[in-house]
Amino acid sequence: MRNQQPALLLSDQKKRCAWASEINKPSPEMILYHDLEWGRPSHDDRYLFELLCLETYQAGLSWAIVLKKRDAFRRAFFNFEIKRVAEVTSIENLLLNKDIIRNRMKLSATVNNAKIFLKIEKEYGSFADYLWHFTNGKTIDNHVLNHADIPSENQLSINISKQMKKTGFKFTGPVTIYSYLQAVGIINDHQIDCQFNPDNI
Repeated sequence: MRNQQPALLLSDQKKRCAWASEINKPSPEMILYHDLEWGRPSHDDRYLFELLCLETYQAGLSWAIVLKKRDAFRRAFFNFEIKRVAEVTSIENLLLNKDIIRNRMKLSATVNNAKIFLKIEKEYGSFADYLWHFTNGKTIDNHVLNHADIPSENQLSINISKQMKKTGFKFTGPVTIYSYLQAVGIINDHQIDCQFNPDNI
């Protein structure tokens, strides 16, 4: 499926969320991300770390740009192996990498967040256990009818953001965290008629 062109993906007539539908002319990366990843509950720490990092790079940019650079980020950050990223001592070489988003503060935050990630794993057993405990292990299903009704943040993302910042995470404001919770399936904001809504699979 990863080799299909966007026209082929959209011609399948499958109902998708508005942001991944033909009217918004999504990139093939966006379509595949929507169909295969977005909103699927995950308890895999490496994947949770990767998505958290990518969400921090989205701030001020578009998710489409981040997804286009995803493979380059994976190469630059050892496929987001948390321990290896935490051991990075200098970001100067990363700043020379034209294939990634070269923002000094965000690159530094990635290394910092890897270190905090490891601390969380040590304390809670896994980052997944830490993250999911905020909802007692349950997905919050918002039963979205219209994509325009989805908020940019909510009380849950505000609370988690405050806790994560207190723990030492950076670039984890409530808007970023809301998007992150959507991505990893803690919040299900798929439209109810989307064929890729976990409730419909």
